[in-house]
Parts: sequence; structure tokens; C-alpha cells
Amino acid sequence: MAEQKKLVEAITPMERDFAQWYTDIVKKAELMAYTGVRGCMAVEPYGWAIWENIQKILDARFKELGHQNVAMPLLIPESLLEKEKDHVKGFAPEVAWVTMGGNEKLPERLCIRPTSETLFCDHFARVVHSYRDLPKLYNQWCSVVRWEKTTRPFLRTAEFFWQEGHTIHETAQEAQAETERMLNVYADFCERELAMPVIKGRKTESEKFAGAVATYTIEAMMHDGKALQSGTSHYFGDGFSRAFGVTFQGRDNSVCYPFQTSWGFSTRIIGGIIMTHGDDSGLVLPPAVAPVQVVVVPVAQHKPGVLEKAHELEQRLKGRFRVKMDDSDQTPGWKFAQYEMKGVPLRLEIGPKDIAKDQCVLVRRPDRAKLPTPLDGLEDAVAEQLDQVRRILYDRALKRREDMTYDAHTLDEMKEIADTRPGFVRAMWCGDPACEAKIKEVAGLSSRCIPFEQEHIADTCVCCGRPAKELVYWGKAY
Repeated sequence: MAEQKKLVEAITPMERDFAQWYTDIVKKAELMAYTGVRGCMAVEPYGWAIWENIQKILDARFKELGHQNVAMPLLIPESLLEKEKDHVKGFAPEVAWVTMGGNEKLPERLCIRPTSETLFCDHFARVVHSYRDLPKLYNQWCSVVRWEKTTRPFLRTAEFFWQEGHTIHETAQEAQAETERMLNVYADFCERELAMPVIKGRKTESEKFAGAVATYTIEAMMHDGKALQSGTSHYFGDGFSRAFGVTFQGRDNSVCYPFQTSWGFSTRIIGGIIMTHGDDSGLVLPPAVAPVQVVVVPVAQHKPGVLEKAHELEQRLKGRFRVKMDDSDQTPGWKFAQYEMKGVPLRLEIGPKDIAKDQCVLVRRPDRAKLPTPLDGLEDAVAEQLDQVRRILYDRALKRREDMTYDAHTLDEMKEIADTRPGFVRAMWCGDPACEAKIKEVAGLSSRCIPFEQEHIADTCVCCGRPAKELVYWGKAY
């Protein structure tokens, strides 16, 4: 039993087994627990606190842009789901169905929402009558169910938590602008708050959301070189409006179809944070979403005045930061390891020698830099070091992406890179879905996005040799 306990507590080095390293962290850091429900996880308080901080920041940004939160039903009648044929076809393999109500068979199957486009369209058809009713900028925080065959905590689960924005507009131009605006909100949040550099771009036709005219994405690179689709924004045109009979009286009194968007960001980003910033000591959290930003650890706390000073510092910092004070009877060494594993961005150590010098020691999680810091002006010093933590994390992740991004000019070169060097491959593409499929078959790489920032690195398609139309980022993905 002792050996088993040791194995559970250990974190497998990522170079030895990346998948096990990831699983060790989500369990050891108490982010989630397995349940008796297939493919579903219990998000534990520490993991949920991260999600709450993400929610708080994003929700404020959505509201600043005029969005309102709403709640739609959990269940979707089959007839409603089938109104948009491309949409239902895309989600059919992942849908979970309710067929019984109590002891009676339902006259019509009810789908547990995999996403809520159909519900919002049904609602819009009931409440939109005139151009004066537009736009409607809605968002909901909820969970959805997709019956995944294989699951991994946070990255792919049968039930997951997210926000889904749904907006409806008078003109195509307004809807297109909203689609791009919300993608930029996600990108800015990832880079500024999560310290995750992302590539913004458009999905190919074969990779776009079911029923969308265009899908835009932000793609981040993980430690192992794989891509994580971190947020998406979809432009629907008026296709959903036509399918669901959503019309409004235009400014010229004509009957018009409005234009729609949807956009989503989910708890899979917690997996992205782990795989972007974590190390062999555990979790490393960006300060903006860390449940505890600063942990106060008294050293030699049995000595006179140490605990009192530690509590004093805790109270000083609480007004500006999320602070935890650990005055338990564990040793300082145990506490250091514990809070490193939990990813706390900044540790504050205070002991008798520090008190005598009217200082404390701040220790940054990413680089373990020990910084003797005067107690006078401590609040500003903590803020500065938390910002430094964010910069260190972002710069590291950006350098990793740059070091693990390669250009390919032939399919053979692409395959050689894919087989020997994890990361992104940039290559030109003719736009033919057949070439996209062949690249996936031969090199094992999927198209991640057509970046907004285009470069012309070759004249011909990497696959067929015909004239190239666009630069594409290709990679293996979660």
C-alpha cells in the first residue's frame, strides 16, 4: 500500500509519458475526480475556481460589448434539431437521446443539447418581428453533452461546461463583424490573461462547424507540440434563419431573413493551461485565473511574532489579491512543494530573519526566483511580480511555438517533419479538399487554420504542385 500511495502522489515526467503527466496533474492538483457516469467528471473546488475566474473575466467583457445572459432549455425535440440538415448531420453521432418520461415512452425523442443553435433559432422566431428588435446579443453559461467515444479530463468529456454566444443581426456585415469581434475577444483573453499565444484564422470547409458559412478559430500549441482549438466563432449567414423561419419586417417593409452568429469557449481551456504552462513539479497557473495568487508561508512559525506578522501580511494583501495563509503544522518544505504543485503564481515567505530586516521573500512559480522584498510597498511589489509571472509564461510559450513551427514545401518534407519533429507545419495549399484529405492520410496532419496573417512561402501547393492559394497551419491536435 505504501508503494501505491507513492505512485499516486508522484508526477510522471512529461518527457517520459506526456499523457500520464497530464493525468497526474489533474488528479494531484485536485482539479477533477472520476465519477460513475461514463465520460463525465466531477470538477473539484480548485478546478471550478479556475473556471469561475475565467467566467468572471469573460462575462464582464461580453457585457461591456452589450451581450445579455439568458438560459435555454436542456432538451431539444428531434423535429427541431432536424430543421437544419447540415447541423443535425454534423452532430448526429454525438447526440444523447431521452426516450422515456417517467414510465412512459415519449411521443418524440428529446436530444440533450450538444449545442443550442436550434433552441436560439426557435426563440428568435418567436421574439423577432421588426428591424427595431435587432440586434439581439445573447450568451448563456451552461453544460452540454456530446457522446464522445474516448474521453480525457477537461480536453474531451461527454459533458462539459462552456459559454455559448448567439447573436442575430439585421445585415450580413453586422453579423460578420460580430463573428470576428468575438474571436478577437477570445484571442485577447488567451494572450493577456492566460498567457497563451494563439494563432487566429479561418477553418477550412471540411473543418468548419456544422451548418456554418464560416468558422474562425484560435489555435494554441501545447508542450508536446500538439494544437488545441481554444475557442471558435461561427458566421451562419441567413441559413439558420431560413431553416427556422426567422423573419423580420425590414426598413422598407419587406420580409427579411436576419443573419446569425455563435461563438463558444469551454472548460477544455483548463486542459490547455495545464499543457501550455505546467512542468514536472505540477500545475503552473497564470495569475489572472489562479484561485490563489499569493500563498503566505510562515517559516519557523513557532518562534515569537512570526505567525502574527504572517497574518498581518495576509490581511494587507487581501484587498488586492486572492491570498491564502498556510499556518498548518506541515513543514515549510512540504508547503513549498504543495503550492508549487497547485500552481500558485507567487509564494511569500516570512521568518524571524526577514522580520528583523523588515522584509519578506517572494518566490515566483515559473522560475523559482527568490526575491527579498521590503515590506514597505509590498502590495505594489506583489502586483509587479504577478505581472512578471504572466510575462515569463507568455514568452516561454511563444518561444516554444516559434521553435516548433516548421515550413514545408513538399508532401515528403511535410511527412518527415510530422514523423520526427512535433509542432506546427506551415505549408501552402491549393484549396482542394482532396489535397487536405491526402495530407491527413499521408502525414497525419489536420488543417488547424488558414491564418489571417498570410505569408507567401511558396508558389505551389505542398500536396499537388498546382498554384497555391493560401498558407495553412497544419498539425496534430487534441
